[in-house]
Amino acid sequence: MEGEKGPVCVTGGAGFLASWLIMRLLQCGYSVHATFRSDPSDFSFKYNPLLSLPEASGKLKFFEADLGNPESFDAAINGCVGVFHVAHPMNLEDKIDQDTIVKISLEGALGILKLCSKSKSVKRVIYTSSIAAVLWISNRNNVQEITESSWSEVDCFRSFKAPEISYVLSKTITERAALEFAEKHELNVVTLLPAAILGPFLGSDVPDAFSFALPLIFGTEAICALMKDANMVHIDNAVSAQIFLFECPNAKGRYICSSNDVSIDEVAKYLSIKYSELQMSTKSLGQMEGKKPLHLSSKKLLDLGFTFKYSLEEMIDGAIQCSKEKGLL
Repeated sequence: MEGEKGPVCVTGGAGFLASWLIMRLLQCGYSVHATFRSDPSDFSFKYNPLLSLPEASGKLKFFEADLGNPESFDAAINGCVGVFHVAHPMNLEDKIDQDTIVKISLEGALGILKLCSKSKSVKRVIYTSSIAAVLWISNRNNVQEITESSWSEVDCFRSFKAPEISYVLSKTITERAALEFAEKHELNVVTLLPAAILGPFLGSDVPDAFSFALPLIFGTEAICALMKDANMVHIDNAVSAQIFLFECPNAKGRYICSSNDVSIDEVAKYLSIKYSELQMSTKSLGQMEGKKPLHLSSKKLLDLGFTFKYSLEEMIDGAIQCSKEKGLL
């Protein structure tokens, strides 16, 4: 893949991860086809960060496309050498039923892969999965390390009624189907499973992902209770890993992307010292003592030559300082 500088397609261009990915791809010399659910001609201030990127002129094109209608991605994919499929239906407020979320995610991804397979130009697809597709296992308390060989046990958790379960099921089922499609149709598909993502953001709103990545500040008591331990990665590392895997000729299969295993009390102690002025979503730090975090191994990614560049403190600082600068904290 080295030496090829696009065009490439990035789906879900309005999102936290996708917008950073678009920025980095442009800086690396790629031309980018970015998809959005809304009509690009109606873009508001929300999209100005992308429009104002110095590399965007002549290299960034916007397309309207929706996962509910996979064929709508045809124009954006046409002529591209690669596709970064980042778009995913979100259901943080539990307004969409579980089966619908899974259906949209699965049929949208498979529809996009069919377009890529039909294309004469697409050489590799990078699908953004999630650590949610490896962590939800019934014997987790007896496991010390999670690798790419693990798959979340969807049948064990399908009956759970919580917004995050829709995400676990849809990511797991969609990633499995994407890899099976790739093998059957000889399409080059690589999947990246990022941990909870933190860092500065380009948009004008706090990313939805922050409610889980940093629940003490952006989440709720219920999410804090759920996230007693976590695995994290800086946004820049997450998008750099996607570009790295796209360009690496030896990349194949699944890759976990996680740089830090942390407990919620470790995060709470740092926040109480560095950001004592911020109100946390917990009644007392003593109640938030977390267990030893489960290790999420990124060895497969690191063995290819990738390196992580940010500390936990830099992830937290980037997220909070960016929120403050934009008047959101």
